[in-house]
Amino acid sequence: MAGVQCCENPPTLSSSSGNGCVQQLGGLQTYVSGSLDSKLGILLVSDIYGYEAPNLRKLADKVAAAGFYVVVPDFLHGDPFVRENAERPLPVWIQSHGTDKGTEEARPVIEALKSQGISAVGAAGLCWGAKVVGELGKSDDLKAIVMAHPSFVTVDDIKEIKVPISILGAEIDNMSPPELLKQFEEVLSTKTEVDSFVKIFPVVSHGWTVRYNNEDEVAVKAAEEAHKDLLEWFTKYVK
Repeated sequence: MAGVQCCENPPTLSSSSGNGCVQQLGGLQTYVSGSLDSKLGILLVSDIYGYEAPNLRKLADKVAAAGFYVVVPDFLHGDPFVRENAERPLPVWIQSHGTDKGTEEARPVIEALKSQGISAVGAAGLCWGAKVVGELGKSDDLKAIVMAHPSFVTVDDIKEIKVPISILGAEIDNMSPPELLKQFEEVLSTKTEVDSFVKIFPVVSHGWTVRYNNEDEVAVKAAEEAHKDLLEWFTKYVK
C-alpha cells in the first residue's frame, strides 16, 4: 500500500522547466535533454508527481550534461497525483496509475530510443518509478538500473534482476526502510553474476533526491551526492 511519505514535499510543477524540450517518444509526451549523438540513452521514470517536476528535469539536464541522451516520459498521462484533491487520495489515484502499466508503456520508449540510434540504455526510477525500472531490469533490454527511494519493490523483485543495479535509499523511509534495503543487499550479494550497489543515506527521508528544498543546504548536498552516485553507475555500465 502506498504510504504518506510518497506524498510529502510535493513539487510545484512547471511545464516550461528545464533546459530540454517536450516531444513525442514511444507514444508518450516526453521531456528530452541532451544529444542523440551520444548514442547513450537514459530513461528517467518519475515519482507520483510526474515529469513536470522542476528538480526532476534539473536531474535530467545534469545527466545529459555528462554525455547522455535523457528522456523523462509522462507515464501519468497529464494526471499526476494532487495531494490537495480529497476525492482522489493516493490509494484511489494509484488504481489508475499502476506500475504495471508504466512498465508496459516504457518498453516502446526503449524501442524508440534504439530506433533513433541509441546503442545502450540505462534507467533510473524514483519512488513509483523505481518499481517500473525494477520490472524492466528483469530482462536484458537495459545495461543498468538505479532505484532511488523505491516504493512497492519486493525481495522477490530483486531476486529476478538481471542487470547491474544501484539502490539509493533513505534512513527515514516507510516505503523502503533500511531493514528492507539490507534484505535487498543480502539477496544481491548472492547474485554474483549481477553487479550491485546499495547505499543508505543518513538523516534524509523518502523522496529526497528530487523533492528537496532548494533553500536547504543539507538537503541539496544529500541530493547532489545521490545524483553523483547515479551518474557514476551509468558512466560505468552504460558508457
